[in-house]
Amino acid sequence: MSDVSFVRTEMLPQQSPPASSVGFVGWMRENLFSGVANSILTVVSGVFIIYTLWFIIGWAWSPTWNAQSLNECRAILHDLGREGHWAGACWGVINDRWEQLLFGFYPNGTEAGVADMRWRPILAFVLLGFALAPVLYAEKVPAKMIYLTMAYPFIMPWLLWGGSIWGPIMVAAGFVIGYIGYRVLSQLAGSLIALILSVVLAVAWWLFAAGGIAGMLADLTPALGLEPVESRKFGGFMLSITIGVVAIGLSLPIGIVLALGRQSDLLIVKSLCVGFIEFIRGVPLITLLFVASTLLNIFMPPGTDFDIIMRVFIMVTLFASAYMAEVIRGGLAALPKGQYEGADSLGLNYWQAQRLIIMPQALKISIPGIVSTFIGVFKDTTLVSVIGLFDPLNLTNAIRADSDWNGIVWELYGFIALLFFVFCYGMSRYSMYLERKLRTDHH
Repeated sequence: MSDVSFVRTEMLPQQSPPASSVGFVGWMRENLFSGVANSILTVVSGVFIIYTLWFIIGWAWSPTWNAQSLNECRAILHDLGREGHWAGACWGVINDRWEQLLFGFYPNGTEAGVADMRWRPILAFVLLGFALAPVLYAEKVPAKMIYLTMAYPFIMPWLLWGGSIWGPIMVAAGFVIGYIGYRVLSQLAGSLIALILSVVLAVAWWLFAAGGIAGMLADLTPALGLEPVESRKFGGFMLSITIGVVAIGLSLPIGIVLALGRQSDLLIVKSLCVGFIEFIRGVPLITLLFVASTLLNIFMPPGTDFDIIMRVFIMVTLFASAYMAEVIRGGLAALPKGQYEGADSLGLNYWQAQRLIIMPQALKISIPGIVSTFIGVFKDTTLVSVIGLFDPLNLTNAIRADSDWNGIVWELYGFIALLFFVFCYGMSRYSMYLERKLRTDHH
């Protein structure tokens, strides 16, 4: 008896995968109903989510946008047959006070003899988007936009606080003088000595020459200026975004310097960086803000008028820089020793190695921690309410002090939470985009 083997001579046609294993149904089977316990948890969670959303949507769907007071809101809801504390939201307070929540007490033209100046913060934050574009999306925007990025730190304070345009120009001139001094001195002495001397040169310019020259030029050209606005007029999200932008923009480079200083072989540099980082991280931000608000004036010369928002800038920046330094130090520690040895084998000096090889990799590793620190700093700007600045949360107290809106809580906090969520979610999504863009493990 002989065996007969059968060999197929044609290919079988391709079959579509089962409908239950692909698409939305397949995703649900794999992620939501993959087992008995998972299915029960999915059903219970779904019921809870639907009930919560039903309650929130029912409360938020309230025709009270044009109400002029809390009593009027209640009357509108009563006419609809909705009674009780949770009958519906009173959105009239947002319609009435949204400008105050965004701009605080920045002049809006309602006072006699005072022009509407809110175009200035609006222009400042529109320019912020253009200034960030070359940094966030370098390959998608014209390269010349980097000049706007370099000029923006001097344009923003001039737009917000006003005054003569020569003040920001003289501040910018200090950086130019320091850079030129470094280029000249680096050819005569070592790079470290040239850097120190150039910093001293720039600081001397700001302390002894910039103010006098700016004042003289302002007297000669009084038209080149904007109406000054005092810091106490700042408030709302304008204040939070201003503090957040300054702290975020300065904390990253300062944090990099501190992280490198903590790993330095120079004992004095390392001790100073370690002491600063550990002290700042061991003190709550609220304490630093109290120091900025009250104690700092004690150490200043008599008669010194140190702007309160400038003091907050300094303290929040130092606080964020300490945490940023530890995040970046983690990225530096994650690099294998071979990267440092490879930089040495190429004959690169310390700064070249850091700029070309070490720091780009360390920053890529540290992206999630860096963005988390940025988000935390932006949310911590609400703590300035404890020193009397009118951030969005402090403004809610001022709004509720009005008899028309006394008793409003959830609507104000919900609106503020939504705006903070939009900004923080945007930073989080950009972080994920940047991680995907810089991934090198696969295409």
